[in-house]
Amino acid sequence: MAKSKTIVLVLLALLIAVPLLFSGCYPTQSTASPTPGQQTTQGFDWTFVVFIVIIIAAFYFFMIRPQSNRRKQQQRLLNELKPGDQVITNAGIYGEVDSVDPDSVVLKVEDGSKIRVATQAIAGKRNP
Repeated sequence: MAKSKTIVLVLLALLIAVPLLFSGCYPTQSTASPTPGQQTTQGFDWTFVVFIVIIIAAFYFFMIRPQSNRRKQQQRLLNELKPGDQVITNAGIYGEVDSVDPDSVVLKVEDGSKIRVATQAIAGKRNP
């Protein structure tokens, strides 16, 4: 999943950068000579490319990278679940892990009853 987001960002950067790069290769159409005090612009302004790269880097460091780290941490938590762990679900149910399957977890709740929840529904461990 993270690789696909990286590929999308690289393709987006290429779609923006390549046309901008080649647009600087064409001479400007100004045939009239400038009057004194008038500035002429020639070639390509690289500040736009730098600005786009900074925006893409900001998206990566502030959105994609932290989300990827949280997903890895959650997956590590789910892989380390074992019977006896105190957990809380995304729905706010507190319980103790009774058994763990690849797709589900059986929780023993306060009144002694057991419920089966999806493994992905486990929000985190809690300290008793």
